[in-house]
Amino acid sequence: MNMCEISRKVGGNLLLLKYHLLPRTKGFTTTLQCLKDTVTAVYDVTLNFKDNQTPTLLGIVNGKKYKANLSVRRFPVEDIPDDEQECANWLHKLYQEKDALQEMYSKEGKFPGPTIIPPRRLWTLLNFLFWATLLLSPLIKFACGVVVSGSPLLIIGFIIFLIIAIRRLIGVTEVKKTGSSYGDQEAKKQN
Repeated sequence: MNMCEISRKVGGNLLLLKYHLLPRTKGFTTTLQCLKDTVTAVYDVTLNFKDNQTPTLLGIVNGKKYKANLSVRRFPVEDIPDDEQECANWLHKLYQEKDALQEMYSKEGKFPGPTIIPPRRLWTLLNFLFWATLLLSPLIKFACGVVVSGSPLLIIGFIIFLIIAIRRLIGVTEVKKTGSSYGDQEAKKQN
């Protein structure tokens, strides 16, 4: 697959990616230099949801199920160039590969390579229940107090407040606009 089909030139040598923002190479190279002796690998993770679904917190709370595919690649730190410019070029090449991978996923509906479905683990459920109980216990105690009060007006008011508050808080998490003009010279001229 030709990268020029997926991307177009921007400014100097950079390609404007179709599916990803241009990487911020300075931060990556600086972080990599600082963590060179601490970290053994860099992971490239790409997450896609089946059927172009856009998951929302409200959808999850309402019980909507989302199916996702995850592509994970591991790069040993020794294989990443030490020189800042070479490292930046390596990162740009990686993002071009990610864009090609995304294009392939858009056409075929799956990532290349074997599919691994991890088994469900009991520990995940127990961990969730522990934290949910710990964090929600004050709210549950308050709700029990409202119910025990016996006042229908107080109970109805609390339920209405809870529904409105939860929907409002969840609505704030929904993304209305995506994208960035970082690295796009045409966008800078328009602003």
